[in-house]
Amino acid sequence: MSTNSTIVVGGADALLVDPAWMPDELEAIAAELDRRQLRVVGGFATHAHQDHLLWHPGLGDAPRWASERTASLSVSERDVLVEFLGPDFPDDLADRMGRVSAIGDVVPEQSVPDGSDVELITHDGHAPGHTALWLPRQCVLIAGDMLSDVELPLPFYPDDVAAYVEALDRLEPFVRQARVVDPGHGTVGHDAMTRLDRDRRYLDDMMRSGASDDPRATDPAMADAHAHMAEIAARGR
Repeated sequence: MSTNSTIVVGGADALLVDPAWMPDELEAIAAELDRRQLRVVGGFATHAHQDHLLWHPGLGDAPRWASERTASLSVSERDVLVEFLGPDFPDDLADRMGRVSAIGDVVPEQSVPDGSDVELITHDGHAPGHTALWLPRQCVLIAGDMLSDVELPLPFYPDDVAAYVEALDRLEPFVRQARVVDPGHGTVGHDAMTRLDRDRRYLDDMMRSGASDDPRATDPAMADAHAHMAEIAARGR
């Protein structure tokens, strides 16, 4: 899934955004932080999907944050989210999934490493209460599951294309300033505006005609998502 986890570092402190999905990845992140003598002062989950809500005991007991809607869904949808982890997922890690506290539009100061400011951009694209993090000093946009170079726009569950388009509009002012875009899946890039335009074009094409020449649509990993988007488009025409 080309999953990214992001660590914002200042001095010896670290803010960990969207810890990785698989147990060995979580363990590796904890080990690397320890090797670098970094102390996790906070965690942040961009949205309430199982691959963004995880944690590891080696990361410590720092507070973990999310938008109000994400925090609410992590409770109300917990059984489904745990099921998505699979039957072989370690119980101790599954138990730590989704233990986040709701915040508004600012990450508490205790969890922001020196040298950074963190602004939160909350919308309902991809998932209700989805949140991107904007680092204005570095002009870095941590986009969550948006603006990917490998993943198609996924306005799924609920199938709310309008909310996804609104989310792209909400992100645009930050995209225009971003020197670096960091998606939840895919590669980190310097082409944030290109990615936003491509996502808009894909959604426009699909809603208008049910077809798109976006190269991501030919990726076998995106076949089901592309087919589902075609079903949504057909219902809307």
